[in-house]
Amino acid sequence: MPDHLHDVIVVGGGPAGLAVALGCARAGMDVVVCEKRTGVIDKACGEGLMPGAVRALAALGIDPPGYPIEGITYRQGATVAHAMFRAGSGLGVRRTALHDALRTGIYRQGVPVLPMAITELTQHDGHVRAGELRARYLVAADGLHSTVRDLAGLAKTGTTRSEGRHRWGLRRHYALAPFSSAVEVTWADRSEAYVTPVGPGTIGVAILSSVRAGFSEQLTAFPDLAARLSGAEPVSSVRGAGPLRQRTSSRVAGRVLLAGDAAGYVDALTGEGLAVSLTTAAALVRCLRADRPAAYDHVWKRTSRRSRWLTETLLWARGRPAFAPRIVPAAARAPRLFAAVVDQLAR
Repeated sequence: MPDHLHDVIVVGGGPAGLAVALGCARAGMDVVVCEKRTGVIDKACGEGLMPGAVRALAALGIDPPGYPIEGITYRQGATVAHAMFRAGSGLGVRRTALHDALRTGIYRQGVPVLPMAITELTQHDGHVRAGELRARYLVAADGLHSTVRDLAGLAKTGTTRSEGRHRWGLRRHYALAPFSSAVEVTWADRSEAYVTPVGPGTIGVAILSSVRAGFSEQLTAFPDLAARLSGAEPVSSVRGAGPLRQRTSSRVAGRVLLAGDAAGYVDALTGEGLAVSLTTAAALVRCLRADRPAAYDHVWKRTSRRSRWLTETLLWARGRPAFAPRIVPAAARAPRLFAAVVDQLAR
């Protein structure tokens, strides 16, 4: 019904959008999701859920199938640093399996998912109009290159000198037994390769790089990993994402709020993207329940501060020739410090 006033319109049916929709529905709000893509949604992703992300999903009643992850391993040549999670296990989950679990959750709550794109919006006293839909609030969770973020005037253009060059991500799955129960991160000169166990016979390989190239070409920077993958059957197509860094002027414009990658993104270097999306989604729902949308920007900054600081610091060192080759050796020489950093990432 065009004139029906919903409590919340969520634009974007990825993990962040579905988590917001599920949280709103569980809080008794009338919510509708707009997602132009149909079926199960996939995207380039490291697919490793930190323990904090697993807990955030559990709070929503979501328990996706996956492979237990017990820690993080850094590799650079013969140098290896390893740290176990102290705050419980993580989980390697295929992005499609995570989406399916969240989508099942919102269907059980009776949340409709409309196959439509939002290309216009206007704000009025007491509501937002998006096409023929009206709601008290609109949440944009439509990804790195958010259309709604632009419509709301929240995109921040330009790149500061400290932010360095753009980076991109690629991901593919292989029919291989996991190498270990940890996410293994191998460091090369200008890229990192992440191997995440997502099932007893499947691993995901994600590559982050400041160089744009195809997956096979990127893999040549990791000869040891390439040798381990030699002869293995790929079981998914290559998916890409980027540029990864996205800047916003704020997370709130009146009754429009940004969630997930649309809210601003630094880099996937620390593997915390899903955890931050889920925890800030929960914070967003609390702000809407309290009818205090303006408070969300401050809460988002506070909730994501630790992750943003750690990611920015590591990315800063990564982009400097004098420091980049020393990151993994430093982690190996100071295992307690490395374990403390991993512990912060896992929360």
